[in-house]
Amino acid sequence: MKIHVAYYAKLREERGCSEESLDTETATATALYEHLRNEHGFTLSEAQLRVVINEEFAAWDAPIHAGDTVVFIPPVAGG
Repeated sequence: MKIHVAYYAKLREERGCSEESLDTETATATALYEHLRNEHGFTLSEAQLRVVINEEFAAWDAPIHAGDTVVFIPPVAGG
């Protein structure tokens, strides 16, 4: 299935891009992040992130469907 993934902050830096469309058979946000982490060498653990699916915060075991937009939100700092 084709999905869209957006990257912010540290994940964007580590990936080298801010978004991508990809074909995946992963069924949950957890499985997707683990796949991406292994493929791209992300250094943040799942515990350090929040997941958003189609502009709504979601549980890590939330299912992913074709056409979904998934964003992994890393910790941010600012002042």
